[in-house]
Amino acid sequence: MVNLDTADVEDGELLAVLIPDDSEPARLDKALADHAPAPAGGKLSRARIQALMAEGAVTLDGEPISDASGKAQLGATYQILVPLPAAAEPEPQNIPLTVLYEDRHLIVIDKAAGMTVHPAPGAYDGTLVNALLYHCGSSLSGVGGVARPGIVHRLDKDTSGVMVAAKTDGAHHGLSALFAAHDIQRTYVALVRGAPSPASGTVTTQIGRARFDRQRMAVLKSGGREAITHYKVAAVYGEASSQAGKPLASKLICTLETGRTHQIRVHMAHKGAPVLGDQIYGTSPPVLAVRDAMVAAGLKRQALHAAVLGFVHPITQETLRFETALPPDMAGLQANLAARFPAR
Repeated sequence: MVNLDTADVEDGELLAVLIPDDSEPARLDKALADHAPAPAGGKLSRARIQALMAEGAVTLDGEPISDASGKAQLGATYQILVPLPAAAEPEPQNIPLTVLYEDRHLIVIDKAAGMTVHPAPGAYDGTLVNALLYHCGSSLSGVGGVARPGIVHRLDKDTSGVMVAAKTDGAHHGLSALFAAHDIQRTYVALVRGAPSPASGTVTTQIGRARFDRQRMAVLKSGGREAITHYKVAAVYGEASSQAGKPLASKLICTLETGRTHQIRVHMAHKGAPVLGDQIYGTSPPVLAVRDAMVAAGLKRQALHAAVLGFVHPITQETLRFETALPPDMAGLQANLAARFPAR
């Protein structure tokens, strides 16, 4: 049974299918076939929709719908999760990696912004997995599955910073257990519009897929999965003329207790302080002076960097901690903001 609240984008293509109010009453499988947008694999047939319904991949208001012969509800929006085609086995590619630590069990790297972690539609090569397969050789093959060998956690394509990957099954199981138990130190630096209030605190919400845009994540009143982010304002830049004391931008230190998809980006937007450069969750643009600082720094992505990763080595039991500096675009933006706006 598919759970559309917890499914990742990589699990399939999520379609929202509106049955128009003025359409003719029809069987649900026919209505969905008539009105569903064509996914990447092509138009859905009634037989394909019936099979998806049998797998629990068709829902209405979060509840699976299995009766293909029932009448479609006019005016209702159904969700269909169309599984992706089986991915081809990734090929090794000679892509440079910044390696922070490596032994025969695991590897820790500083991922560059713009690198997708594992193959997915639109990015079947040039990924971290392709690079790891080349760097690690046969030791990585099949660890954790063919499509995502060695991967135990992810960073968004345009988020930079520290990641760990497993090179053996034992390390994969051990690291997966640490992440599942939230027994990992994960600290991020974010440059955001404005600043959250209060200046430090904890955001605890449920996060799941947005109801009307299943490619986005959202804070939900019910359903989804618990998400906990601890944050602290480390620096503020400028002051809004219309709101005394309200910064134009700020630097945050965010520590994850859980690791949901887009968690920091969703939580900071929820707090009214979206990450600068975030094209998905940035609710409105920053003031012109901040935009100019972003352009001057060459920032073309969300200003989010995974700065610290700490954990107990699952095989040797050694305590490991890795910290990386901001990459040039974020470091440049931080310097530009500090130079343009008086410190306070």
